[in-house]
Amino acid sequence: MGAADRHRVVAAIRGWNSAGSHTADQALEAGHRPARQPDRVHRRDRAPRPVRSLRRDEQGRLGMKAIQAYRFALDLTPSQERDAYAHAGAARVAHNWALARVKAVMDQRAAERSYGVPDEQLTPLLSWSLAGLRRAWNAAKRDVAPWWTEVSKEAFNTGLDGLARGLTNWFNSRRSRRAGRPVGFPRFKSRRRTTPSVRFTTGAIRVESDRMHVVMPRLGRLKLHESARKLVRRVENGTARIMSATVRRDSGRWHVSFTVEVERADRTPARPGSVVGVDVGIKHLAVLSTGALIDNPRHLVAAQARLRVLGRALSRKSGPDRSAGRRPSKRWDRAASRLGRAHARVAHLRRDGLHKLASGLARTYATVVIEDLEVTGMLANRRLARHIADAGFAEIRRQLAYKMTWNGGLLLIADRWYPSSKTCSACGAVKTKLALSERVYTCESCDLVIDRDRNASLNLAALAAGIDTAGSGPVAARGADQKTRVRGQVALKREPGSASAGKTGTVLSQGRTTNRVFA
Repeated sequence: MGAADRHRVVAAIRGWNSAGSHTADQALEAGHRPARQPDRVHRRDRAPRPVRSLRRDEQGRLGMKAIQAYRFALDLTPSQERDAYAHAGAARVAHNWALARVKAVMDQRAAERSYGVPDEQLTPLLSWSLAGLRRAWNAAKRDVAPWWTEVSKEAFNTGLDGLARGLTNWFNSRRSRRAGRPVGFPRFKSRRRTTPSVRFTTGAIRVESDRMHVVMPRLGRLKLHESARKLVRRVENGTARIMSATVRRDSGRWHVSFTVEVERADRTPARPGSVVGVDVGIKHLAVLSTGALIDNPRHLVAAQARLRVLGRALSRKSGPDRSAGRRPSKRWDRAASRLGRAHARVAHLRRDGLHKLASGLARTYATVVIEDLEVTGMLANRRLARHIADAGFAEIRRQLAYKMTWNGGLLLIADRWYPSSKTCSACGAVKTKLALSERVYTCESCDLVIDRDRNASLNLAALAAGIDTAGSGPVAARGADQKTRVRGQVALKREPGSASAGKTGTVLSQGRTTNRVFA
């Protein structure tokens, strides 16, 4: 096969395989194995991992090392903002170039296989590891980006690192080695739709002694919008070490996030030995087994009127049209910025409230029990999807996971199928059906009448305390973030009319119905 025919085949395959679905099969058939990337701490979907420190603090107490982030708003000058955009653009260029090379090699090998070329004569594979992509970029950067000396090398490393992670996650997802939703093949980054971001891991990264300025490689001295005294105090005391810094623009403002290794002293909750069950919901954000009710602020609902006004104003402006190649007008850009700031304010208010809730629970109680909710399935309810997303159930669990560890507590997660709402907190009887509209729980065995959410929180607390509720056996509570394992017989859902006479509507305690052990 000549070079011209080979190029035509590659071009045809690219047009047929633009979505990347067949690219996955080609890579798997080619036997390509991406180099395993080390886990980095700046992944959003991962809570900080505490590691026991071998050092003691000034009082002689053993401490804990944890990875956490400090995020500050920046006040950049026009020149500094242009430099930040240049670094973010360099990261995007490196990402797109490397992705194009990877796709070209994969498509080329697939075309050669279709022509019967032996495996040993196929085009050599391009390494998907960060080191391999960096070597390829360094060999071609003088031709691809003649301006490469104008920005920091960390800008290109940011784009290549993101691509290496994306390829590894896609490959592991295809081989069922990665939990969660299926991960698609990486896509090219657009200049207008990509969030500008650059990450620095080497060079001069520090906070000035005045606590109002930070120093970044090539970007220089940047002014902070707020004081960084909390971070500076830890650094000066030797209990914190800055590992990396990310400069990112979102919500119409530039921010800098420091990834810091912090030595945290061991803490004890305000109520040692206490257990609290937390049932999250929409009417009340959290209902505690102690009887406390945490109101749901519903920030999105409160801002809905203003968001509608800003959305309508944006729709009246001349926006972008990709089919016609039309760029948005300046007025459209300003209207989109106002709408984005309104959404960002809602997100900030929600995050602040959830942090206060999680911190209060972690500092007060020794053991907190929550449910493993299937939020994805709950969002299928179109009448409640907006309110469920506004509440932030997953964020509550994520924050509790590491804050309980920081404060010397224990987080227990009940199994997803544990009937906390259907179980009577007094006698342990389990209802076969409980409609979502029934907000008051009425037990037909012991005539208990109690709020539905309060009943669920009491069952969660009893589950951790080892009380025999709905047949749950003794509990061995050990570990920081653990799920229950179902053993023995599991309570099955009964259809109406299938229960035996005299037991319609309830199922009494059945010994080891759900022997849930926190292992």
